[in-house]
Amino acid sequence: MSETDPSVIKELVENYSLTELRNELDARQIEKTRKGKPGGKRGLISTRGIPSRFSTKQVHDAYRSGQKLVYGVDDRKDYYELNDQQKKECDSVVSLWEASDIVDNGNGGSRLQSTNFGDSLNLCENERFREQPIGAFCSGFLVGPDLIVTAGHCVKNADDLTNTRFVFGYRMENENQARTAISNSDIYKGKEIVGRRQDPGNGSDCCIVRLERPVDNHSHFQNIRKSGKIPDTARVHVIGHPVGLPLKYAGGAWVRNNQNDPYIVCNLDTYGGNSGSPVINDNEAHEIEGILVRGDTDFKQVGNCQRSNVCPNTGCQGEDVTRATEFANNL
Repeated sequence: MSETDPSVIKELVENYSLTELRNELDARQIEKTRKGKPGGKRGLISTRGIPSRFSTKQVHDAYRSGQKLVYGVDDRKDYYELNDQQKKECDSVVSLWEASDIVDNGNGGSRLQSTNFGDSLNLCENERFREQPIGAFCSGFLVGPDLIVTAGHCVKNADDLTNTRFVFGYRMENENQARTAISNSDIYKGKEIVGRRQDPGNGSDCCIVRLERPVDNHSHFQNIRKSGKIPDTARVHVIGHPVGLPLKYAGGAWVRNNQNDPYIVCNLDTYGGNSGSPVINDNEAHEIEGILVRGDTDFKQVGNCQRSNVCPNTGCQGEDVTRATEFANNL
């Protein structure tokens, strides 16, 4: 299949947002399915003002050109876009913040101090989520009434723990509004490090933290793999805070390499800030398979701005996930 002319990609990217390009691709796929037979009109509709003279492949290539370290197509979704089951899983995920970035309002709530994603990283104009806030430095998830699991490099010692806050509910309420005003009941200090491991190279990277008080208004993950291995090529998803953004749910991924004892490699759409995120099996049990801990380069310089790095689903090095069996028996 021939490559799309770069001038066509440039025209599409300069005139349409990533959301418009993505909606166009979704609409064309629906139309293709509805027609359902050879010879039907394919790719000739336009729901967002994208002319039919642009082929579906051209729209797809333009959409991909504006993405991340994304594998294939960017599968990240905001909280308000999710179904009930997905939102239930999100209820157990936390963002990690520096204590100094949380300001108590004196009225039972606090404000998360954040910066604009696009301005902070000098992102290209069409970068997805460009206008959202960033501020969290890692992710984590609740595995017991008062236990959080995260990556070992996110909380290294007692001093780190003292300066870290674990925050529930940092997410997008709708397309334009981020929740950065948080009830103090959803902000937690750590009491102690129950267990931690950060091996050199590609070894285990995990940390279990006991909170200062039990969490009574959020559910915790209960189905965590304690033995065996995830099946080869199993489908997985991840929930967390890429680059410190409000919570993102990213599916459409699978296990690429299942050979290493301490970790698996998946083609997850993740960035720095996703460290500590739960990686969950798509099967009926929705079993926690591990913690997102390492990955390929997130951004690359394009001209005078940065753009997310895009890899084929089987390309780049993949994202490393410390297996749940490395920490689950310590819970």
